[in-house]
Amino acid sequence: MCETIIRVQSPDGVKRITATKRETAATFLKKVAKEFGFQNNGFSVYLNRNKTGEITASSSKSLHLLKIKHGDLLFLFPSNLAGPSSEMETSASVGLKAFGPPNVVEDEIDQYLSKQDGKIYRKSLCLVSPPFDEDYLNHLEPPVKHMSFHAYIRKLTGGADKGKFVALENISCKIKSGCEGHLPWPNGICTKCQPSAITLNRQKYRHVDNIMFENHTVADRFLDFWRKTGNQHFGYLYGRYTEHKDIPLGIRAEVAAIYEPPQIGTQNSLELLEDPKAEVVDEIAAKLGLRKVGWIFTDLVSEDTRKGTVRYSRNKDTYFLSSEECITAGDFQNKHPNICRLSPDGHFGSKFVTAVATGGPDNQVHFEGYQVSNQCMALVRDECLLPCKDAPELGYAKESSSEQYVPDVFYKDIDKFGNEITQLARPLPVEYLIIDITTTFPKDPVYTFSISQNPFPIENRDVLGETQDFHSLATYLSQNTSSVFLDTISDFHLLLFLVTNEVMPLQDSISLLLEAVRTRNEELAQTWKKSEQWATIEQLCSTVGVQLPGLHEYGAVGGSTHAAAAAMWACQHCTFMNQPGTGHCEMCSLPRT
Repeated sequence: MCETIIRVQSPDGVKRITATKRETAATFLKKVAKEFGFQNNGFSVYLNRNKTGEITASSSKSLHLLKIKHGDLLFLFPSNLAGPSSEMETSASVGLKAFGPPNVVEDEIDQYLSKQDGKIYRKSLCLVSPPFDEDYLNHLEPPVKHMSFHAYIRKLTGGADKGKFVALENISCKIKSGCEGHLPWPNGICTKCQPSAITLNRQKYRHVDNIMFENHTVADRFLDFWRKTGNQHFGYLYGRYTEHKDIPLGIRAEVAAIYEPPQIGTQNSLELLEDPKAEVVDEIAAKLGLRKVGWIFTDLVSEDTRKGTVRYSRNKDTYFLSSEECITAGDFQNKHPNICRLSPDGHFGSKFVTAVATGGPDNQVHFEGYQVSNQCMALVRDECLLPCKDAPELGYAKESSSEQYVPDVFYKDIDKFGNEITQLARPLPVEYLIIDITTTFPKDPVYTFSISQNPFPIENRDVLGETQDFHSLATYLSQNTSSVFLDTISDFHLLLFLVTNEVMPLQDSISLLLEAVRTRNEELAQTWKKSEQWATIEQLCSTVGVQLPGLHEYGAVGGSTHAAAAAMWACQHCTFMNQPGTGHCEMCSLPRT
């Protein structure tokens, strides 16, 4: 007899129950009770989310008679939640009940927004609208095509005052493991283990509603690489997620710094190299109150060097993101999932953003922001999507092979007669996968880090002759003597150098300084400046031929530290600090003189 899979959603998540069409409702409910660990009378199951169409324990009605078919989703409420005064009926403004795994801790911004009212108060019309009101969003300037993720949740739960529960299920394109009724693929497959076909839809919500660079300097310094070389460049965006008040229950990715990993760039290509410092950079950023919120790359071609104009190449007639870039974005988003207590998996979608520096319609440099849809994330994660090299605006859904089963992927289009038709996604326009995000700069610039006229060099720019070493550190310090110490040291790239340099890495002794920078505490910074570590850093700077004014005023109190540092010597070849009395460098074995 043909088996069917019925999905049952409860406050603890979604479970799949195996049944048959002729199975009675009573038998089915016993299976549900066993699967969820309930007594037979400890719950109720409904056909609809709004608790209508209750399935009673009838021995005469079959699932077929109740019109319950393969793949249907039913809704289970424990008995203590079934009444109108239950926890499930409380206002969503006090927070939605979590249905994911226990101990799921969402980001602070998600915890905050889940407790907000979210309603739109339009005083001129004396109206109150829910945060997912599409008419309101369409009349904003510019119009908002995608509601915020938290507004979408409110829509699924029936609005802020309904409080219905919802479980957000992630898409899977893989064969479900553990099916024993047949031989494994490619010799067998069945409806229980076969993933469903996917019809691509333009996602109606987005996890991030705005990307904001704190100030123009952050972006300009990143662009300097292209200006000086003509080669494309890549960086990771470090910042924080905050409330975006221009959109109901919106989220903004604020960018405070851009880290540039090892890479090889040409005029029309980028290749990322292995980064041995990647984990350390994330750790330092976390201690500074920051996290990796996205990635950025340039796609710039100079048009008129005298006018400083660039080519306008990404538009509705070409593409906004290429298929290869969509796949890369999907990979990044999968590596940075959005922690979500409303998902049985504990995560749903991603807040990781994509920024592109490219030519705008005015032939000036513009920053455009994007994400890819959750459907795209699933296709990328399960290796079902390929780029079309000769047509960057098209992707291609893989075909099943003996090594991999790939579900059919479709998209809907309009034919020349105006009829909606369903097309197999071989190929597919990547516009179905893309979500655009407004990218802005604030009217009043924000500065997490200090801005200097003579900034410390950015990492991994040796190809420009801009290196991070103790000579560049000494030069930087000598040119910024008028600033207070906290301002001088509050440079993201300088702090990374202090932690990751090979001569004297300060990873184990820099926490106090990072706390001082994070909290803008000059007193803490002055305390750290008196440490032995900083005295040694200054001594290293003095050995490279750059005199630091007021050197004797810095460093540890007393002369013992200075004496010890002075007795050490820096190798002229690799700058390694050697112990006194040695004639050859312990690092590179070259002679002292």
